[in-house]
Amino acid sequence: MISVVLIEDDLMVQEVNRQFVNRVEGFQVIGTANNGIQGLEMIRELRPELALVDVYMPDQNGLETLYKIRKEAHKVDIIAITAASDIETVRLFIQNGAFDYIVKPFKFERIKKSLENYRDFRLQFNEKEHISQKELDEIFLKAGEIELEKAEDYGILPKGLNQLTLEKIIEYLSHCKEPLSAETVAEGVGLARVTVRRYLDFLEKCGKVELDIYYGGIGRPINKYLLKVE
Repeated sequence: MISVVLIEDDLMVQEVNRQFVNRVEGFQVIGTANNGIQGLEMIRELRPELALVDVYMPDQNGLETLYKIRKEAHKVDIIAITAASDIETVRLFIQNGAFDYIVKPFKFERIKKSLENYRDFRLQFNEKEHISQKELDEIFLKAGEIELEKAEDYGILPKGLNQLTLEKIIEYLSHCKEPLSAETVAEGVGLARVTVRRYLDFLEKCGKVELDIYYGGIGRPINKYLLKVE
């Protein structure tokens, strides 16, 4: 079992996260802390393999906690679970070795994928003394795929895309039963076709819309999009 410590000041969120982690095969929460100071003490004492860390906490926030974990050279991996979505915070967590960054609110499937990917990562590294580029690609490129899946649920969007605009387009598509072109969607939501096309392409990559290509007698084929029913 992979041992996990939760560092989260909101007790209700802490309990939800505990239940989520324990539902994933191969993981067990062995301790919970209400702030960064308690969390660091728990890591020193219990030596978990993984810690789920919030950012906004009293006494000692998540980033300060991560700095001290790395300074003390604890062999614990970090997944951030937080409402902090500013680029600088995300960058600092990644620079200090966070395995993943999950923005609240999120669904069980998001953390499940993260933990499963982490489990695969550990298995690869525990079983070998050396690892090939192909195996590294399978680990790290697979991790990158998480950011594309159901982005509107997780609040993770590529640079230049806006959450409210994405939701507006999804809402419009949810009322349509036939595939629509980017131009039709643009007219419906009151945005430029080029802008809407970027969002539609993103949703298609996330698996949220089906792409149909219509070939006419003259001119270029037309891409049409239909929201998938879950």
